[in-house]
Amino acid sequence: MKRILIAEDEDVIRDFVVINLKRAGYDVVDVPDGEQALKVFEENGGDFDVVLLDIMMPGIDGFGVCEKIRAASNAIGIIMLSAKSQEMDKVRGLMTGADDYITKPFSPSELVARVDAIYRRVSLAKDMAQQSDEILSGPFVLNSKSRTLHKSGKPVDLTQVEFQILEFFMKNPNTALERSAILDEVWGSSYFGDVKIVDVNIRRLRMKIEEEPSNPRYLQTVWGFGYKWVA
Repeated sequence: MKRILIAEDEDVIRDFVVINLKRAGYDVVDVPDGEQALKVFEENGGDFDVVLLDIMMPGIDGFGVCEKIRAASNAIGIIMLSAKSQEMDKVRGLMTGADDYITKPFSPSELVARVDAIYRRVSLAKDMAQQSDEILSGPFVLNSKSRTLHKSGKPVDLTQVEFQILEFFMKNPNTALERSAILDEVWGSSYFGDVKIVDVNIRRLRMKIEEEPSNPRYLQTVWGFGYKWVA
């Protein structure tokens, strides 16, 4: 069963989200604040495929909940809900470990499409875990079975989005990949969001794998086009 945890303090919006995701076939657990979200997450042993978090909640806000859930699991899909259109809110949500964001107001079709896209990615990761492929590139070893990355023998913690981006690059070394191609590969061709989500995830990846993120050696920028992997 497709399980999703929803944390949203506005009753009308929460009911709207719950009804539409239940119609789409999801097993929904909903709570009105961050504290209860973390409590339910822990009580269920983190057994959710996707978590949908409103940013502006009383007590622990969506950013705080996102950080704690991401620290507990790199496999779960996390989507942030924001009533604001400010770029920094979106960037902060992604940098704290979210996979995507939806800006209010949103339509039922956009909501379901975005959640479905994250759920497919999570399911794919579980299926890939049954395989035993490794990609070797410079000091890196990317393992498709365990969905892990090691650099010089040391583990590097990646979210599923980060893993898929890096896997795409490592399968296409020294190849300039356009942002739109990365977006289609990782988020799917039906993705509704902004292509800038690619840039934010690249920045987050560089912070994890590069000695000098501001002067990357491996994940290089191709100005005016996209990025390429050099190792």
